[in-house]
Amino acid sequence: MIMSNFYEMLRSAWAGNNSLVCVGLDPDFSKLPACVKELDRPIFEFNKAIIDATHDLVCAYKPQAACYAAANADDQLRDTIAYIHEVAPTVPVILDAKRADIGNTTRMYASEAFERYAADAVTVNPYMGMDAVKPFLDYADKGIIVLCRTSNPGSKEVQDLLLENGERLYLYLAERISTVWNYNHNVMMVTGATCPDELGEIRRRIGNEVALLVPGIGAQGGDLKGVLEQGLTPDKTGLVINSSRGIIFASSGTDFAEAARRETIKLRDAINALR
Repeated sequence: MIMSNFYEMLRSAWAGNNSLVCVGLDPDFSKLPACVKELDRPIFEFNKAIIDATHDLVCAYKPQAACYAAANADDQLRDTIAYIHEVAPTVPVILDAKRADIGNTTRMYASEAFERYAADAVTVNPYMGMDAVKPFLDYADKGIIVLCRTSNPGSKEVQDLLLENGERLYLYLAERISTVWNYNHNVMMVTGATCPDELGEIRRRIGNEVALLVPGIGAQGGDLKGVLEQGLTPDKTGLVINSSRGIIFASSGTDFAEAARRETIKLRDAINALR
């Protein structure tokens, strides 16, 4: 039976799998193993094999919506999420869509994420203000993961801007998201592994209730040790540490699923050794 509350699922997965690892399911058809490309539904079959090999090692999965939309594979995204719910019902699925808009449009985006795809959480963009994400926030049993301090090099152009009071924009956002926006106690924030000092500032500002989704480990060269030192909560959780390419494309051969398992174990064990 699928648990209804996102944070309940996440805490269950943290404890049950002794893991803070999130596997990003970001399939690029050009990189899929040849043994998968020839199948009728290659993206779903690729994901299914990765899920079968890793679901006892992770605290979440994070499919990137654009990878499926670009490949005209929305049905394979839907079926991937359904398959995770079937084989790993306590492991939450984060739809990485970074949505936000105005009025009825953003309500449709929320319905897309939670009704059409049945995701347990979704990433959203805060830069249009609270009204643009409120339809997501109103889904009290779902996780709403708000961009705060991202891992891409250009993030500083906007997120590091100084406000009139001398505070960085990302810190203002962190406090706003963790208080006013968190009226259903269902928010998380995206804070990149490439900026652990800023991640630490955010953790100190928001306290320990709000978990952090941390991209940037692996191909982007994020600082795992720094992330754990700065971001762990007193119970040694509070983080969802994502790796995508480094796990799912660890091998281009018939052993791709076994290679994904090895890389997931390696990351899980590296995290656990430091916490």
